Amino acid sequence: MKTLTAALSAAALLALAGCGGGGSGSADEGPVDLRMTIWSANAKHLALFDQIAADYKKDHPEVGKITFEPIPFDSYTTTLTTQIGGGNVPDLAWIFESSAPDFVSSGALEPIDKDADLVPSTTANWEKDGKLYAYPFSTSPLGVFVNTDLVKAAGRPSPAEQIAAGTWTWDEAAKTAAAVQARGKGGLVVGDFDYKGWDTLNAVWAGWGARPWSEDGKTCQFDQPAMVDAMTFLHKLVFTDKGMPGPGVTKDFFAGDSGMILTQISRAALLEKAKFTWDLVPLPKGPAGDYAVVGQAGIGVFKRGKHADAAKQFLAYFTNAENSAKLAQFFPPPRKSQLNAATLGKANPLLKPAQLDSVVVQGIERGTIKPSHTGYAEIQQTVRASLDPLWKPDADVKSVLAGVCSKINPLLAK
Repeated sequence: MKTLTAALSAAALLALAGCGGGGSGSADEGPVDLRMTIWSANAKHLALFDQIAADYKKDHPEVGKITFEPIPFDSYTTTLTTQIGGGNVPDLAWIFESSAPDFVSSGALEPIDKDADLVPSTTANWEKDGKLYAYPFSTSPLGVFVNTDLVKAAGRPSPAEQIAAGTWTWDEAAKTAAAVQARGKGGLVVGDFDYKGWDTLNAVWAGWGARPWSEDGKTCQFDQPAMVDAMTFLHKLVFTDKGMPGPGVTKDFFAGDSGMILTQISRAALLEKAKFTWDLVPLPKGPAGDYAVVGQAGIGVFKRGKHADAAKQFLAYFTNAENSAKLAQFFPPPRKSQLNAATLGKANPLLKPAQLDSVVVQGIERGTIKPSHTGYAEIQQTVRASLDPLWKPDADVKSVLAGVCSKINPLLAK
């Protein structure tokens, strides 16, 4: 299955790249229908998208239906490439940062106009030979949402108090997590991890200065001291300190079941009706110092979509300054003009200006993008399988990580 998924992705993208451009539709052909695949099925997200599409159609009678097609997060890229391989090519699609090198390098995407207002660090993943191939739609730093009621009940100072005292570090965060979990709740939850999505742990190990592979992408670095130390910390947090729910245990922060969750600010909407006091703070300081990590998704237009030109025009409208400001309530914008607490605050009433500045504005300005690589589907599955032995109480962390490198070095060298 791992080989099939990787081969399918590569074959589908290469097929797209080699078939020339798509059509734009004409008056004689009737209304142009557009379809965009997305990973979110959130009702509020979809309502906003539909409203933007409806506004666009008022001035574009040549456009018929604009459909936003949700695909589950866990199977998103696999399902998208399966559609492509079967000839069911969407006009536009969200693309995760992890898959950016595959989509951009394949030639499957149409180049799009680059707005001078975009923060340069947000476009790097989506550029090739000076051209932009996807709009950096969601550039969302990761932060720590805190259930301050549970932290206080556990007798620990709040992360905000620790930040003020200069003591908000991963060691102190681990102590807080263990104290909360000792009272029967979850301590620290890493969003979307569930002991499978290993790449979400980048938000932790980056604090140690660790990387899964070298900057040129050719050499595995799971076996390097920084990564060994970071993964040893996590293993200890789970199995020794008991500060993180173990394999098979689910604790829903947004239902009040854990003290902290490490995730993106787009999840703040889930706290609208929270029955507990909460806060949002930056990632704790790691041994390598202060740091920030950014999750990202781009929107690209496929060359072999039925209406590539019309799709590019709609994308330009969907992401213009006015609509970017509306979308900012869920998806932090990549625009310099909008990266300030005042603008973000209008779209995010649940978050305070100080939270937006420290987590979002500063996070985007100095954060690193989550890891990506060509052939990511196969690499991701191989790492996941190789890390399975790590999530046991008696695991030899250093040995397991050396095993990861032995498995993926041949893939990185391709």
